Amino acid sequence: MDSVQIIIIAVLALGVGFLAVFIIKSVAVPKRVEGIQKCIKQGKYQQAIKLGKMIVSKDPRNFMAHYYLGKAYLSNNKNELALMEYNEVNKTAIFDSNLPEADFRKELAALYMKFKQPGAALKEYLLLTKLDPRNADNYYNCGQIYDQQNHPDSALGFYQKAIQLNPKHSKAHAALGLVLFHAKQMQEAKHEIDLAIKMNPQTYSNYYYLGKILKGNNQYADACKAFEKAFRDPEYRQKSLLERGTCYMLGNSIDNAVADFDRAINSSKDPTTREVLFARYFLAACYEKQRKIEKAIEQWNLINKVDKNFKDVPAKLNSYADLQSNDSMKDYLTSGTDEFKSICKSTAEASFKINAQQVDYKKQGVLEYCEVIGTEKGSEDWRNVRKQLILLWFTRSTEPIEDEVVRKMLDKQKELNCTRGMLLSSSGFTRPAVVFAENRPIELINKTKLEASLSAGA
Repeated sequence: MDSVQIIIIAVLALGVGFLAVFIIKSVAVPKRVEGIQKCIKQGKYQQAIKLGKMIVSKDPRNFMAHYYLGKAYLSNNKNELALMEYNEVNKTAIFDSNLPEADFRKELAALYMKFKQPGAALKEYLLLTKLDPRNADNYYNCGQIYDQQNHPDSALGFYQKAIQLNPKHSKAHAALGLVLFHAKQMQEAKHEIDLAIKMNPQTYSNYYYLGKILKGNNQYADACKAFEKAFRDPEYRQKSLLERGTCYMLGNSIDNAVADFDRAINSSKDPTTREVLFARYFLAACYEKQRKIEKAIEQWNLINKVDKNFKDVPAKLNSYADLQSNDSMKDYLTSGTDEFKSICKSTAEASFKINAQQVDYKKQGVLEYCEVIGTEKGSEDWRNVRKQLILLWFTRSTEPIEDEVVRKMLDKQKELNCTRGMLLSSSGFTRPAVVFAENRPIELINKTKLEASLSAGA
């Protein structure tokens, strides 16, 4: 055998060797990928992850290995690693019957939503509306994201498309109802929610939406019933307690409101959520109405620890800051009706030298006050036959007194033929109130003067 033949045989042998290696790899790699899938089905997630990592380390562009490695991570509750693998798949995948694109994008979108990346998820759902245009869920999911991003017009269109494809899509009816509710289209909103409940009465979240609509229509009793049904959905339980509590509060059923806000707070394991902060805020408002100021302050302090700029909490705490050091003001603000009248009568007599002839507790809307009608103390000589009447209004409020209150008091003075009046405030007066009182027979007594007067009358 000459050297030429030897070389030819060697080249052929080398070629056969390379071909054998290629064939073995082409057969072995898919089998190894199938091995990942098999491990997942058997619940052997750690083994599946180990095998998947080994394959992708040797073949980084093997998108099927990345895909099943991602599924193994998902099954093992390692969602962040799963998303990383799915993103690798998205770069190089060739979709076919082994890896349907619609199924993959649905899983990827769900992962984006889990990691609060709605923009990325929306892109996937919009692609899904092209890949699977007859699937109503894809349009519904697009609507949900547009809704969350405060694009109600876009959300409405996608909800309507979902309903067009599937008229029995109860979630789309419910979501459309809520969009219409926010657009103040109450009749249309209620129609959609009623349809959603009729189609699926066991979807208790729909009752939450119904309650919101009824509450918006000031139908507090019916709204409370709807929210109570929504309690059965764990996701909506805390929200429903919060909403029902506000219905009770608006309906002046304060004890029931307190119970619901307290339950809403205790139903959460995280004291920093917005729902808990709002529940504490409304609970404090109820305590304030009940004159349980110390309990209200406790709630405001708890809110302040989490968010120092939450609504008007800093102003509330500031307005009651002197309660700890001034017992007279504390009693004035927190006392019950009879004690409040007694304090006002004593203050009128001791600090303002008024002979109190009539003392009444009154409430007009949010304005709570004690009305004292009397005469000025003076000499008892025979010439002082008829003393002129003086009107005093002792108000207790956390908000500055508006000019409207001053106007009402002036009208009352005229009605009673009082020569002058004194309006006392625990929170101060607005600028328009001060301007209106100028050159009129009404003296405005601010918080500082009231504190001093209470101490003198104690």
